[in-house]
Amino acid sequence: MRLVRFNDNRLGLLSDDSIVDVTDRLGLQTNDPLKEYAREDLDASTYEDEEPDYRREEVTIESPVRRPGKVIAAPLNYENHVEEALADKDIVTDEWFTIEDKGYFLKAPSSVVGPEDGIELPFNDRRVDHEIELGFVMREDVKDIESDDVWDAILGYTILLDVSVRGDQDRSNRKSYDTFTVIGPCVATPDELDDPHDLEMELQLNSETRQQENTGGMIYSCADIVEYASIGMTIEAGDVVTTGTPEGVSAITGGDTINATIEDIGSMTVEVTERDLEFADVDVKKSQQSD
Repeated sequence: MRLVRFNDNRLGLLSDDSIVDVTDRLGLQTNDPLKEYAREDLDASTYEDEEPDYRREEVTIESPVRRPGKVIAAPLNYENHVEEALADKDIVTDEWFTIEDKGYFLKAPSSVVGPEDGIELPFNDRRVDHEIELGFVMREDVKDIESDDVWDAILGYTILLDVSVRGDQDRSNRKSYDTFTVIGPCVATPDELDDPHDLEMELQLNSETRQQENTGGMIYSCADIVEYASIGMTIEAGDVVTTGTPEGVSAITGGDTINATIEDIGSMTVEVTERDLEFADVDVKKSQQSD
């Protein structure tokens, strides 16, 4: 199944050109129906053969999870991106590191949007890069889980754009601006994929291929990332985990169009706009404490 959130918090089953609305059929009542679907351990497969309720072009596709509790991200998880980052100090200012060296990082849940929302760049004087990644949504709460057990706890897989301002600020700052986590168009359940570590993915910027890689190039697997992260915190149903980007990251500017595709999941088109604001003009003052 390919689960999709659309038209202001409806949950549907997405095919190539149509959607079956399962919101009322499953009795979903919240404004975050995929998170509710995961928490209640529901099964929409009964409705896969129903007559479609909408054509795809009739609806607005939203981020599969409206507001995940956490977005857990793996740094530098492809060898070729490690080499790229070491050669370009705009990408990373530290020496290279793995998850085991310095751990995962978190992105603000408020940065999550769907493909049709687009990316809004906050500054016009800072480099901002695209990063295509395989992401996935958790089906259940896990803590201290072994990697072999992670697979049964995954609801499904999605495409994620990790948009990143370059600079010296903390990763969670530079990657958490509004619209900087684009997720979509759907969550493909595990039965739709032969192997999450053998998927071709491609990002085109203005119709030019910039990133193209197989997910088999990951240093740490999907299960490894969850196992490591679950040592320190409970990972909850509806949380989003993302697995790092391959080489080929490059700057985006207002007016650009990104096309992102991952095999067996789908594709999404994302437009880029920018605000008329320069980072250099932002005045950050320290608060004054009285004795």
